Amino acid sequence: MNIPVETKPALWGGVAGAMAMAVLGFTWGGWTTEGKAETLASTRADDAVVAALAPVCVDKFQQTVDVAVNTAALKKIDSWSQGDFLERGGWAAVPGNNSAERVSAIAKACAVLLASA
Repeated sequence: MNIPVETKPALWGGVAGAMAMAVLGFTWGGWTTEGKAETLASTRADDAVVAALAPVCVDKFQQTVDVAVNTAALKKIDSWSQGDFLERGGWAAVPGNNSAERVSAIAKACAVLLASA
């Protein structure tokens, strides 16, 4: 079987075009792999959970009997360790299966909300 001479450059052009399209699509076109999309979705879901539970932490903190003492203690602590204070106090803990990273993130978000209030 003989392939016409004009076919070979067309096939190479198609291969080069497909490669260029893949490179441009993944770099500038916004295409992602399945693994990267899963990681991004998981991160966004964790961020949404933290954003939803941080106000619960603030409410728990403000409902304690000695809220004035705790607020004064919180203000004396450096901002980078306020989340640890809230975590140790138990205000960032929520019912259910929580990882230590999630509780820590909730405590930090809670500290930011309490500082802005």
